[in-house]
Amino acid sequence: MSTFNDQAGLGDLTVTTDRIRGAMETVIEGKPEVVRLALTVLLAEGHLLVEDVPGVGKTMLAKALARSVDCEMRRVQFTPDLLPSDITGVSVFDQEKREFEFKPGAIFANIVVGDEINRASPKTQSALLECMAERQVTVDGTTYELQAPFMVIATQNPVEMEGTYPLPEAQRDRFMARVSMGYPAADAELRMIGGHSAGSPLTDLTPVADAADLVRLADAVRRVHVSPAVARYAVDLVNATRRSPELRLGASPRATLHLVRASRAAAALDNRDYVLPDDLQTLAVAVLAHRLLPTADAQMARRTPEQIVTDIVRQVPVPGSPTGQVPPAQGRVGAPQTVQPPPAPPAHMPYPGGVPQHNGGRPYPTQAPTAHQGYAPVPSDGRLGGTGSGAAR
Repeated sequence: MSTFNDQAGLGDLTVTTDRIRGAMETVIEGKPEVVRLALTVLLAEGHLLVEDVPGVGKTMLAKALARSVDCEMRRVQFTPDLLPSDITGVSVFDQEKREFEFKPGAIFANIVVGDEINRASPKTQSALLECMAERQVTVDGTTYELQAPFMVIATQNPVEMEGTYPLPEAQRDRFMARVSMGYPAADAELRMIGGHSAGSPLTDLTPVADAADLVRLADAVRRVHVSPAVARYAVDLVNATRRSPELRLGASPRATLHLVRASRAAAALDNRDYVLPDDLQTLAVAVLAHRLLPTADAQMARRTPEQIVTDIVRQVPVPGSPTGQVPPAQGRVGAPQTVQPPPAPPAHMPYPGGVPQHNGGRPYPTQAPTAHQGYAPVPSDGRLGGTGSGAAR
């Protein structure tokens, strides 16, 4: 008997993403969470902004992901003299044919690595707006579709402000998630010395998947079930950023879509065909924080958007929790302090004790939630995710 996982390809997804993860971790030492988030954005068909200080491996992460997949990859070094036509392409007059011929720019690739994106002028940065949002390019009145898969991985340095142009809100909103590499642990840095001394490990990195694999896996992610309660929870989280007195600009409706899509990919990486509120909580900071603008008072109080989003996750009630509060379960992201502790979870709950932590891409040995919890699809004909009334997607 076939299952929903087989139909959607989630079994193949786990195997393929494990190979990609393994290939990337031969280059990126001691950063499994960063690698997982990059894979999440890739499967969710989004774009990734890597922001951190120099020398921590921002470009290495982007190139490791690009080289792990056998597809067309181009790198663009953003500089102040870079022109929009260098990215989108330009029409050149052909003397022999006596007509204009379009020469595609660097954006016509499956994975585009934009290094130091904030060093280009706003005019050049704006050339990416249509590409990232609509996956197409319009030049001289003609629209050209970009081939799937399509992903932009951009890096920027937040501490060196000389000769840079901060990304506008419209540009940042098109990135599904932002990640910071952070400094490696001492053991990882020791391993890095041994692995990088003789040469770059990127030289030995061979593709473990191709473009067709990514298209198939992205289709599987789109089939992951999002219950009405979880969808409402995503809307509540985003709406809370718009009402926060510490923010003068909240998250957009595009942020809601990105949060749900990223949560679908995170659930698929855990070999689940349904999204839990825990997926939204885990991804909230990465997906929402870079879109927000704090007020002057919040900046004076040294409150960062990441801290504000974390507080919002604590405050917004989780669907189905006792008394409408976030249960203070051990390990749950953003669990608030409640006056009266909730009762112990029943035996049928899939993750007693709190949010499931990352398990290296391996499925958790737990059963799916029962139908009345409203997260998983309701079986109708003996298969998980059947066509019953609760399986509407």
